Amino acid sequence: MSALPLLPAPSARRLFLGAQGLLTDPSRRATLPALEKLIGQLGFVQLDTINVLARAHDLTLFTRLRGYRPGQLSSLLARRALFEAFTHDASVIPSALYPHWKPRHRRDAARMRRHAWWTYHFRGTDPEAVLAGVRERIVREGPLMSKDFEHPEKRGPWWGWKPQKAALDFLWRSGELAIAGRVNFHKVYDLAERVHPEGHGAPEPSPGEHREWACGSAAERLGVFTPRELAGFWEAVDLAEARAWCAEAARQGRIVPVEVGAAKDAAPQRAFALADWECRLRALPDPPEGLRLLSPFDPVVRDRDRALRRFGFDYRFEAFVPEPKRVFGYYVLPLLEGERLVGRLDAKLHRDRDLLEVRGLWWEPGVKATTARRRSLREALEGLAAWLGAEDMSGPGF
Repeated sequence: MSALPLLPAPSARRLFLGAQGLLTDPSRRATLPALEKLIGQLGFVQLDTINVLARAHDLTLFTRLRGYRPGQLSSLLARRALFEAFTHDASVIPSALYPHWKPRHRRDAARMRRHAWWTYHFRGTDPEAVLAGVRERIVREGPLMSKDFEHPEKRGPWWGWKPQKAALDFLWRSGELAIAGRVNFHKVYDLAERVHPEGHGAPEPSPGEHREWACGSAAERLGVFTPRELAGFWEAVDLAEARAWCAEAARQGRIVPVEVGAAKDAAPQRAFALADWECRLRALPDPPEGLRLLSPFDPVVRDRDRALRRFGFDYRFEAFVPEPKRVFGYYVLPLLEGERLVGRLDAKLHRDRDLLEVRGLWWEPGVKATTARRRSLREALEGLAAWLGAEDMSGPGF
């Protein structure tokens, strides 16, 4: 028998939802300071180009702040309160954290040069000459987009990128360039020192400072975690560093080892929790009433194993799965009711008809489609439709 304290799955789930801003009243005023505070609490918000309903980052924020409008995020980016960079994927991040991307810039530059991506995109060219040409034009002309660089050859698969586009991406990922804005979601690049002068000019944190930030800040945003989950949160440190941090933080009494129960019939998982997890748990508010529709890129379902263990919810984003092999649909939104994931639906916005269509609805095993639950779903969909500007809805449940 383990001597470690058992942290039940509902408690771990509740701590996670609280840390991820899903126990706070979503009807509070959606001011710019409130939005900035929310993004700071989350740590980052993943960007994605798919626009079946709305952009993923906008859906993630709308779920937590019903009065949110996409122009507010654009305002924070224009004010340089946020910057664009990679975590596990392209994201918007509070600008105060910019210095912690300097180690990543070096790491990504070295990794990209070794990758097949490099040889594929720069084949038939002198890569350093392409980089120098792109760099020189931006120094001289200011912010530029990929379309401002011509290349006669059609490059085929792998997004069909021309060498100059690859150079822009490399110079961004390696820290020389930054995203100065977007036009129809296409990136506008400029020198990082011009876009984020304060962060660019700040000293790089030491390896110890960087590890402490990466693991300590991830722990705050997870509540209960394994070393793998810590390392994966920002993808700023590797698993060995996360394990070392956990051992040190446990010796200091900042975190405690626990066994976390699973939502379904699975053995408890050895993990860590913040040392004051019981106090935090008692201080958390009750969840908001009703149903909420989560983005497929929401942090709650980003880690499939964690979603299954904490919520008993087996979720896979199927947009990139061939249609005949999809189990549910192209753009399926998990349904959050209180502290449970109770179902999922496949939805699409038909902008030419101002119509929000629900193409499929599935309740989780054991979840009954009661009158009250269907009413809550309809209210959530009506709120989503109003936010999207859709005048009509169709599909199951209407």
